[in-house]
Amino acid sequence: MSRGLALAVLAALVALGLLASLAAGKVWVPPSAWLADTPGGWIIFELRLPRAILGAAIGAVLGLSGAVLQGYLRNPLADPAIVGVSSSAALGAVAAIFFGIAVSPLAMFACAMAGAGIAMLALVALVGRTGNAIGFILAGSVLSSLAAALTAFLVSIAPNPFATQEIINWLMGALTDRGMTELAMALPFMAVGAVLLALTARSLDLLNLGEETALSLGLHPHRTQALIVAGLALAVGASVAATGVVGFVGLVVPHLLRPIFGQRPSALLLPSALGGAALLLFADSAVRLTPGAGEVRLGVAMALIGAPFFFALLLNLRRRAPWG
Repeated sequence: MSRGLALAVLAALVALGLLASLAAGKVWVPPSAWLADTPGGWIIFELRLPRAILGAAIGAVLGLSGAVLQGYLRNPLADPAIVGVSSSAALGAVAAIFFGIAVSPLAMFACAMAGAGIAMLALVALVGRTGNAIGFILAGSVLSSLAAALTAFLVSIAPNPFATQEIINWLMGALTDRGMTELAMALPFMAVGAVLLALTARSLDLLNLGEETALSLGLHPHRTQALIVAGLALAVGASVAATGVVGFVGLVVPHLLRPIFGQRPSALLLPSALGGAALLLFADSAVRLTPGAGEVRLGVAMALIGAPFFFALLLNLRRRAPWG
């Protein structure tokens, strides 16, 4: 399959996912009712349209972030969680709930973005001027573990069961009840972050040749690192701030698409963004169709999809290793 045809298929899947996201739910709304001044039309414009756009945008930035990190770190297991940005943004939001300052979506969003920004500044400080992949991964693991521990601590000392339940529900990640307010807050940050991440395409290709070769061909390591850190803070931070933690998209999507689009990191960026958008749209449509009054949390659904994939990936890497 040619690259152009494969991209067209991914774009068609995104379009199909958007249509499914608009129609599917506890109440199915046929396309004939989408523009009508009826309860079905109100459901589309007030609830499902912003939810679908937000889901597509989040899936796109998570898929793009995973492809960028896997290219930058030359590590097939890299995704946004590995550098601590997701868990740190979650910590900011949990702190807002715990201290009672999450009085509005804007306050919650601001605290989560602050958590992501502080974590990325700490990552740069820990990695230092060397910016090597091992240091990046180790520093990210430290930040991720610390943020997870602090989040668990706040949950354990929450002042009342209602706060605990609110924190747990938020941590599981969902697009439920997300509307134009959340979309308007998150979309500009995700757009700017995605542009910054996309600007690293040439540098990722150079790094794929080896660090010494890349430097001799004009790689600017500090500029590349700054673009990636800023892009992750904006794009992933905004996605977590809007919906909670939704994992595994950045890990799964690049691996699924690499056999089709090849090993060159820059060739995988746009496909990963489209693939991430399609995956999250279909997953969000599926969670709305589960039996019962409520719906399965999107973060839980993605973990159920991603964990077996991660396990299979590890087994495959073990079989290919010379000592396996």
